[in-house]
Amino acid sequence: MSVSAKELVRAVRRAASPVDDVADAVDPGAAVDELVGTVETPAEGNGAAGAVVPDPGGLSALRKEAEKAANELAAAQKVLDKRTSDLKASNDALTRKLKDLAAAETALARMRRPIADLVELVYQQPVGDGVFSYLTGDVNEEMLRAQSDASALAQARQLQMDAIAKVYADKQRLAAEAQELRATNLLAAAQVEVEVSTLTKRSEKVVQSLTKALVKLGIKIDRVGRAAFACNPLRIDATKDYPNGLIPKNILCPIQQRGHLLRADAAIAFVSLNEAYTRQFGQPMCVTDAYRTLAEQQSVYYRRPGFAAVPGRSNHGLGMAVDLCGGVQTAGTPQFRWLEANSKKYGWFHPDWAYSNPYEPWHWEYDPEIDSLR
Repeated sequence: MSVSAKELVRAVRRAASPVDDVADAVDPGAAVDELVGTVETPAEGNGAAGAVVPDPGGLSALRKEAEKAANELAAAQKVLDKRTSDLKASNDALTRKLKDLAAAETALARMRRPIADLVELVYQQPVGDGVFSYLTGDVNEEMLRAQSDASALAQARQLQMDAIAKVYADKQRLAAEAQELRATNLLAAAQVEVEVSTLTKRSEKVVQSLTKALVKLGIKIDRVGRAAFACNPLRIDATKDYPNGLIPKNILCPIQQRGHLLRADAAIAFVSLNEAYTRQFGQPMCVTDAYRTLAEQQSVYYRRPGFAAVPGRSNHGLGMAVDLCGGVQTAGTPQFRWLEANSKKYGWFHPDWAYSNPYEPWHWEYDPEIDSLR
C-alpha cells in the first residue's frame, strides 16, 4: 500500500490537533487507517535511478504521524511547564506583597500606641477648671495650648487609624487577587494536564500501530516488548544519555537485516527505505555494518586506517549510519544511483566527504531534517 504526498498532507492536517483544541483531536486509529490507505503512485520502473517507489504498508506515513504526535506532546508539555512556572512566580510575588503589608501594619501599630496613650492621658487630666472655665470664658494660655495639643494628637491618631484601615483594605484586596490568580492558574494548568494526557494516549496509540507495522515487516519483538520500547521514535532521547559507541543495545532498534541495530527513528526510516528498495530490485538491501560499539570502532580504525572515523566520533556509534553491500558499495551501479535519487525521501543520504575523502560509496547516514516526508 502507498500514500501520495498530497493525501499525506491532508491526513496529517486532519489528524493535527492544536494544544488549545486537543479535545477535538481526530482519533489516532482512524488517522492511521487513512494514512495507510492505498492511492495511485507512479510506476516503479525497472531499477532506474530516478524511479519513484511506493511506501509498502504506509510505514513512512506512520513514522511521520508518530513524530508529529511527539512534537505536539512536547509543545503541550512546554505550555504546562510555562504555566506552572508562571503560577509559582505569581505566588512568590504575592507572598512578598503580603509580607510587606504585614510589616507595615506592625510598624503602624507601634507608632499608634504612644500617641493613643498620650491622647488618653490628656483627656484624663484636663488643665485648669476644664470645661467650666472654657464655658465661662475664663481661659488662659496654658489651657488653650493643652486643648490645641489634644486636638492635634487626636487628628494624628485619626490619620494613623485611616492609614491602618487602608493597609487592611489593601491586604484584603491582594489576598482576594491572590486567591483568584491561584484559581485561574490552577484551572489553566489542569486543562493543559488533560491536554498532555490526551496527547500522550494519542501518541501511544500511534506508536502501537507503528510497532504492529514493524512486526509485519519482519522486525523481531521479544516477549517482554524490549524491542518495542527500543523502536519507539518518541523515546530516541534515551540514546543521548550515553556516549558514542556505548549505547546499550536494548535501547536500539533492530532492522530487518539480522544482527544490526540503529537508533529508533533511523531504524524505522531505514525499514521504509529497505521496503522501497526491495520493491525496486526484488531483494532487500545488503548491510555489512550499522551500530558499532566503541570497541568495534577501535577495531575498524586500526584495521582500516584512513577508512574509519576516530573512535568515539563515528555516526555508527550513534546508531545513525550503515555500510551497505549488494551493489551499493560500488559507485555508478543501478543500486547506488537509485539510493542517491531516493534515499533522502527517507532521511538517508550519502555524505559529501564519502565521495572523496575517503571514498566510501558504501557509507550512508541518517538525518531526520532532510526527510522529504516531514
